[in-house]
Amino acid sequence: MKTIRVQTADFDGGAECERLVAGQTDIGAVVSFTGLVRGDDGLDALALEHYTGMTEREIARHVQQAETRWSILGVTVIHRIGRLAPGDRIVFVAVASAHRAAAFEAAQYLMDYLKTRAPFWKQEHRGADAAWVEAKESDADAAIRWRES
Repeated sequence: MKTIRVQTADFDGGAECERLVAGQTDIGAVVSFTGLVRGDDGLDALALEHYTGMTEREIARHVQQAETRWSILGVTVIHRIGRLAPGDRIVFVAVASAHRAAAFEAAQYLMDYLKTRAPFWKQEHRGADAAWVEAKESDADAAIRWRES
Protein backbone atom coordinates (compact mmCIF):
# COMPACT_ATOMS: atom_id res chain seq x y z
CA MET A 1 0.00 0.00 0.00
CA LYS A 2 1.27 3.45 -0.92
CA THR A 3 -0.35 6.69 0.22
CA ILE A 4 0.97 10.15 -0.63
CA ARG A 5 -1.03 13.22 0.31
CA VAL A 6 -0.31 16.95 0.37
CA GLN A 7 -3.13 18.65 2.24
CA THR A 8 -4.23 21.51 4.45
CA ALA A 9 -6.18 19.25 6.82
CA ASP A 10 -4.67 17.78 9.96
CA PHE A 11 -4.06 14.02 10.17
CA ASP A 12 -4.18 11.29 12.80
CA GLY A 13 -0.93 9.30 12.80
CA GLY A 14 -2.46 6.38 14.68
CA ALA A 15 -5.29 6.06 12.20
CA GLU A 16 -2.83 6.32 9.30
CA CYS A 17 -0.72 3.47 10.75
CA GLU A 18 -3.87 1.35 11.14
CA ARG A 19 -4.75 1.95 7.48
CA LEU A 20 -1.22 1.07 6.43
CA VAL A 21 -1.29 -2.38 8.02
CA ALA A 22 -4.97 -3.24 7.56
CA GLY A 23 -5.40 -6.75 6.22
CA GLN A 24 -1.68 -7.45 5.88
CA THR A 25 -0.22 -10.31 7.91
CA ASP A 26 3.33 -10.23 6.52
CA ILE A 27 4.20 -6.92 8.21
CA GLY A 28 6.49 -7.28 11.22
CA ALA A 29 7.41 -3.63 11.76
CA VAL A 30 5.94 -0.17 11.30
CA VAL A 31 8.09 2.89 11.86
CA SER A 32 6.40 6.27 11.89
CA PHE A 33 7.51 9.85 12.31
CA THR A 34 5.35 12.87 12.99
CA GLY A 35 6.91 16.30 12.62
CA LEU A 36 5.54 19.31 14.49
CA VAL A 37 5.90 23.05 13.90
CA ARG A 38 8.33 24.37 16.51
CA GLY A 39 7.50 27.67 18.17
CA ASP A 40 11.06 28.71 18.88
CA ASP A 41 12.37 32.26 18.44
CA GLY A 42 8.91 33.83 18.66
CA LEU A 43 7.47 32.01 15.65
CA ASP A 44 3.77 32.80 15.22
CA ALA A 45 3.15 30.66 12.13
CA LEU A 46 4.78 28.72 9.35
CA ALA A 47 3.24 29.03 5.88
CA LEU A 48 3.95 26.28 3.35
CA GLU A 49 3.43 26.44 -0.40
CA HIS A 50 3.93 23.87 -3.16
CA TYR A 51 3.24 23.19 -6.83
CA THR A 52 0.23 20.88 -7.05
CA GLY A 53 1.05 17.74 -8.97
CA MET A 54 4.79 18.31 -9.12
CA THR A 55 5.23 17.93 -5.37
CA GLU A 56 3.24 14.70 -5.25
CA ARG A 57 5.15 13.27 -8.23
CA GLU A 58 8.50 14.07 -6.63
CA ILE A 59 7.48 12.48 -3.34
CA ALA A 60 6.24 9.41 -5.24
CA ARG A 61 9.56 9.19 -7.04
CA HIS A 62 11.43 9.08 -3.75
CA VAL A 63 9.00 6.56 -2.29
CA GLN A 64 9.72 4.40 -5.33
CA GLN A 65 13.46 4.76 -4.70
CA ALA A 66 12.91 3.66 -1.09
CA GLU A 67 10.93 0.66 -2.32
CA THR A 68 13.86 -0.24 -4.58
CA ARG A 69 16.48 0.13 -1.84
CA TRP A 70 14.64 -1.62 1.00
CA SER A 71 12.17 -4.46 1.27
CA ILE A 72 9.15 -2.47 2.38
CA LEU A 73 5.51 -3.48 2.29
CA GLY A 74 3.79 -0.12 2.62
CA VAL A 75 4.44 3.61 2.85
CA THR A 76 2.41 6.62 3.90
CA VAL A 77 3.67 10.18 3.41
CA ILE A 78 1.51 13.13 4.38
CA HIS A 79 2.73 16.72 4.23
CA ARG A 80 0.60 19.68 5.18
CA ILE A 81 0.51 23.03 3.42
CA GLY A 82 -1.02 26.37 4.32
CA ARG A 83 -0.59 28.35 7.51
CA LEU A 84 0.36 26.26 10.54
CA ALA A 85 0.82 27.33 14.15
CA PRO A 86 3.45 26.12 16.60
CA GLY A 87 2.51 22.65 17.82
CA ASP A 88 0.58 21.75 14.65
CA ARG A 89 1.43 18.51 12.90
CA ILE A 90 3.22 19.22 9.63
CA VAL A 91 4.52 15.91 8.27
CA PHE A 92 3.92 12.19 8.71
CA VAL A 93 5.95 9.30 7.34
CA ALA A 94 5.19 5.66 8.07
CA VAL A 95 6.93 2.65 6.59
CA ALA A 96 5.86 -0.98 6.99
CA SER A 97 8.14 -3.93 6.38
CA ALA A 98 8.71 -7.50 7.48
CA HIS A 99 11.68 -6.40 9.62
CA ARG A 100 12.48 -3.25 11.59
CA ALA A 101 15.81 -2.32 9.95
CA ALA A 102 14.24 -1.72 6.54
CA ALA A 103 11.38 0.27 8.08
CA PHE A 104 13.72 2.50 10.12
CA GLU A 105 16.10 3.18 7.25
CA ALA A 106 13.41 3.83 4.65
CA ALA A 107 11.54 6.18 6.99
CA GLN A 108 14.70 8.14 7.75
CA TYR A 109 15.59 8.29 4.05
CA LEU A 110 12.14 9.70 3.22
CA MET A 111 12.30 12.28 6.01
CA ASP A 112 15.78 13.40 4.95
CA TYR A 113 14.44 13.83 1.41
CA LEU A 114 11.40 15.79 2.61
CA LYS A 115 13.62 18.12 4.66
CA THR A 116 16.13 18.83 1.91
CA ARG A 117 14.77 18.22 -1.58
CA ALA A 118 10.98 18.10 -1.59
CA PRO A 119 9.49 21.04 -3.50
CA PHE A 120 7.94 22.96 -0.61
CA TRP A 121 8.50 26.61 0.20
CA LYS A 122 8.31 27.67 3.83
CA GLN A 123 7.84 31.14 5.20
CA GLU A 124 8.20 31.96 8.90
CA HIS A 125 5.91 34.62 10.40
CA ARG A 126 6.92 36.57 13.50
CA GLY A 127 4.56 39.41 14.23
CA ALA A 128 4.44 41.61 11.11
CA ASP A 129 7.66 40.11 9.74
CA ALA A 130 7.86 37.19 7.32
CA ALA A 131 10.97 35.45 5.97
CA TRP A 132 11.51 32.52 3.63
CA VAL A 133 13.22 29.57 5.28
CA GLU A 134 16.59 28.52 3.87
CA ALA A 135 17.69 24.90 3.93
CA LYS A 136 19.83 24.02 6.94
CA GLU A 137 23.31 22.67 6.38
CA SER A 138 22.73 19.98 9.01
CA ASP A 139 19.74 18.65 7.03
CA ALA A 140 21.80 18.60 3.83
CA ASP A 141 24.59 16.75 5.63
CA ALA A 142 22.11 14.12 6.82
CA ALA A 143 20.82 13.58 3.29
CA ILE A 144 24.29 13.15 1.79
CA ARG A 145 24.72 9.73 3.36
CA TRP A 146 21.93 8.32 1.17
CA ARG A 147 23.84 9.24 -1.97
CA GLU A 148 26.98 7.61 -0.60
CA SER A 149 25.39 4.36 0.53
